[in-house]
Amino acid sequence: MSVYRLLISCPDAHGLVAKVSQFIFEHGGNIKEAHHHLDDQNQRFFMRIEIESNSLDCSFDEFRRAFIVVADQYKMDWRLSDASQLKRILIMGSNSSHCAADLLHRHHEQELEGEVVGVLSNHNKLSKLASWYDVLFKQVDINAETKVDDINKMSLAVDSFNPDVVVLARYMQIIPEELCKKYVGKIINIHHSFLPSFVGANPYKRAAERGVKLIGATCHYVTADLDEGPIIEQDVVRVDHSDSAEDMKKMGQDVEKITLAKGLQYHLEDRVLTCNNKTIVFS
Repeated sequence: MSVYRLLISCPDAHGLVAKVSQFIFEHGGNIKEAHHHLDDQNQRFFMRIEIESNSLDCSFDEFRRAFIVVADQYKMDWRLSDASQLKRILIMGSNSSHCAADLLHRHHEQELEGEVVGVLSNHNKLSKLASWYDVLFKQVDINAETKVDDINKMSLAVDSFNPDVVVLARYMQIIPEELCKKYVGKIINIHHSFLPSFVGANPYKRAAERGVKLIGATCHYVTADLDEGPIIEQDVVRVDHSDSAEDMKKMGQDVEKITLAKGLQYHLEDRVLTCNNKTIVFS
């Protein structure tokens, strides 16, 4: 059964839930799932509602136009999406293939609520993998001597896929600020560390040197500030003094795959709302 998803973020006010629910009722809508949250610190209210589309007495566009009156009254930031329209996913990777391979396999097994439309890389390693899964592959090399031009070519390549969401599956290049702004809230990264610890490169080596007892991975939205975007999902695994940096890397890669897939799925299901630099995830 197809559903429409209504996501709302607005200043807190009395009667919000009742007002939105009454609007849906007046249009014959049946609510399949509903979540809401009040952020006390920011006095901001967040809501996610799934509405059975065939229960409404109006079309998607008619519902959206009519809801503008309510949205304006409560100064809402909101969006309405049709779950039957799958989001277009672009996977970007480099030499590490474990995250890209995991997402391609999940897509092949129809575990992702989205459509993988391509793989973009600065290396050729992922080409065979993309070919096996019958997914379009493009390669844009990033060289130190021609980096500015290469980054521009990469940005154009991203646009050519017309993605709804870009997944950095261990893409080991910094995304330019212009692209971050263009796809704000639509670029998801997996960082091989439990942020904010060990930002940047070689986190497993530094974790081993520090003697940590937990290592993890962080799935977050990408902003112009490296590794500081809103966090969607995190997970950890326990380690001890006998584990080398290589041991930690192997264990960490398993955590990376699961964390990225879970964070991406939350995004695809429209379960993530942002508040300043943090997220509300209605799991």
